[in-house]
Amino acid sequence: MGLFSNLPPEVSVYEVSARDGLQNEAVTVATTRKVRMIDALVDAGLSRIEISSFVSPKWVPQLADAEEVVRLMPRREGVTFSALCPNVRGLERAKASGIEEIGVFISGSETHNLKNVNKSTVDTLAVFSDVIGPAVEAGIKVRGYVSTVWGCPFEGEVDPKKSLAIAEQLLAEGCYQVSLGDTIGVGTPVQTRDIIELFLASVPPEAVALHLHDTRGTALANVLVGLEMGIRTFDAAVAGLGGCPYAPGAAGNLATEDLVYTLNGMGIETGIDLEKLWRAGQVAEAIIGRDLPGKVHRAGVRSLRS
Repeated sequence: MGLFSNLPPEVSVYEVSARDGLQNEAVTVATTRKVRMIDALVDAGLSRIEISSFVSPKWVPQLADAEEVVRLMPRREGVTFSALCPNVRGLERAKASGIEEIGVFISGSETHNLKNVNKSTVDTLAVFSDVIGPAVEAGIKVRGYVSTVWGCPFEGEVDPKKSLAIAEQLLAEGCYQVSLGDTIGVGTPVQTRDIIELFLASVPPEAVALHLHDTRGTALANVLVGLEMGIRTFDAAVAGLGGCPYAPGAAGNLATEDLVYTLNGMGIETGIDLEKLWRAGQVAEAIIGRDLPGKVHRAGVRSLRS
């Protein structure tokens, strides 16, 4: 068994720019511009797209138009739109909007969780007991997010066993998948291997996704570790949009173009047209009004062989 001996024929890319990206911007993007960006992502072939959050507009004003974004996005066969949902009130909004998937979010770090949702992890899980089951009963899929698994901006190292216990509870409650977040982008390949080994000892690989930030340039290296170990879903944001408003120093997410370019070069299918994805990144940059950091976004997609 050599290097890259366990590569899959295909992986799933979960696009988070319209939520995780836009919530971290200082400016509020007009609803019609958000829809334009999401349309460009769908046109590029992305089929799992997080488009907003049913969190209180008081806390995340950039996403106050969640219902309107959902209403303006026509249903596309084979495309799933999702939105974050922090509590029962958010679930009621989600159900009324007709969205087919929601996400619940919690941190492996107590301090980060308190700053993010003003609750302990125990209290947050208690709230989710009133969200996940009822959502599933209503025919809405639920995805879980556990952030700061690799490290916390306030506490430093985070015991991955605590994140595993949280993930196991989310899955037991009815989440179909849990996305593990390197929220501040501190992860390195050996640490990533150790975390994944711990999780896969008790959680099936299809129930685990990786949500990696590229703050220190290690996101793609960690993706390669995940691929070798059986992870088949990776979160990303077009052009590297995003960060975390409650994690000082958290730079953008792994850029979707960088992920797809790398996977294409390894012969792994994503169903995504890289040229159209690059153009979606140009749309994102235009509506944000500032330079975005994705490497392929900035360099272009021309093959060295052409």
